[in-house]
Amino acid sequence: MTFQVRCAALVLAGVVISAPQAVAQASQSPADAQAIRQAIDDLKKEFDARLSALEVRLATVEKSQPAAPAAASSAPAATAPPPAAEATGASVTNAKVFNPDMAVIGDFLGALGRTSIDPANRVTPDPAFQMHESEAAFQAVVDPYARADFFISFGEEGVNLEEGFITFTSLPGGLLTKVGKMRAAFGKVNSLHNHVLPWADRPLVINNLVGGEDGIDDAGISVARLIPNPWIFLEATGQAFRGDSGPSENPLFQTSRRGQVSYVGHLRGYQDLSESTNIDLGLSASRGYNASGVAQGIDDFTTRLLGFDATLRWKPLQRSIYHSFVGRSEVIWSRREQPNGVQSGMGYYVSGDYQFARRWFAGIRFDGSDRADAAALRDTGGSAILTYWPSEFSQVRAQYRRTNYAIGPAANELLFQFQFSIGAHGAHPF
Repeated sequence: MTFQVRCAALVLAGVVISAPQAVAQASQSPADAQAIRQAIDDLKKEFDARLSALEVRLATVEKSQPAAPAAASSAPAATAPPPAAEATGASVTNAKVFNPDMAVIGDFLGALGRTSIDPANRVTPDPAFQMHESEAAFQAVVDPYARADFFISFGEEGVNLEEGFITFTSLPGGLLTKVGKMRAAFGKVNSLHNHVLPWADRPLVINNLVGGEDGIDDAGISVARLIPNPWIFLEATGQAFRGDSGPSENPLFQTSRRGQVSYVGHLRGYQDLSESTNIDLGLSASRGYNASGVAQGIDDFTTRLLGFDATLRWKPLQRSIYHSFVGRSEVIWSRREQPNGVQSGMGYYVSGDYQFARRWFAGIRFDGSDRADAAALRDTGGSAILTYWPSEFSQVRAQYRRTNYAIGPAANELLFQFQFSIGAHGAHPF
């Protein structure tokens, strides 16, 4: 007996049982035949109400149950198309399985004003207009234990794999492991892509001591682990790279043998100071081989870097979309072995960016740095920045930059930048 028939039988049984009792009660009372008829009418109404409720429940059960399989035939049976919501959900799910999140970010850069004529300057003067970089990002979860990230940069002169690595999130010991080509966790600016910088350029200390825009970006292995403690968020990262980093014309690290790998270590601490303010501190160290002695047949000269970074963020809860402030600073020391002796240099930058309206940001930056291969030469400079965000997918920036190079006249330049993005781009490190 099916569920529907059983329900109907129970309802009818209840009515049949209730009828004699109602008649008996009516006959025992002093009421006449009119009372008996009234009792019968009441039972009919109760029966009709129960039957209507049962029909509603039966219709609901039939809709929730799958249709019985049709009998086998030579022609395929026609099936009704799935509901629109179910079809859309299935297509989205399948798309996420076989297609990663994809995005393209454009970075257009222009420059006005005069630049230094110093031939030893490591900063190449920017042209009047350039499509500085177009970054294509592909990001997806590989399985429940890993995710993959690829960032390919397209310049006007070629294509470069900026980063491409897999991250294992569930290894024993709480280790977060990355394998592939990646930006090293040295300081703050070195780990950032161009489109997330708060300026149109990189500070002098990054250009002079840490390899410029390319920076420490190499193939290798990274292992990070949280250090439990009752006071602050503390994370330690250790990385080993192939040993080739920096621009090709003046590399920061360059290897000539398989064993000449480079190393990076980073210790990060984070703490909330209040409900709207937090501070982020970091200590970094790196070591690798340079190419200063290759012409003399010497390939064991090394370069060592030591850095300290600090970031202060303020974002009030009640006015968070209208006002905020981020203060940043890095100090980096360099010790480079060369045929003419050891060059020990130091550089820094200090910057502040204040959001004074919903889409407007203003900032300043002061920086100075010795040169890695000629520590007696020191460059200094300052910038004023104004940024407008029409939306989270585009931004317009103007930056006035004055640089006092060690050799040659000062450079006064106006940089303007347009950035735009399409597609789903994952969040960058906080």
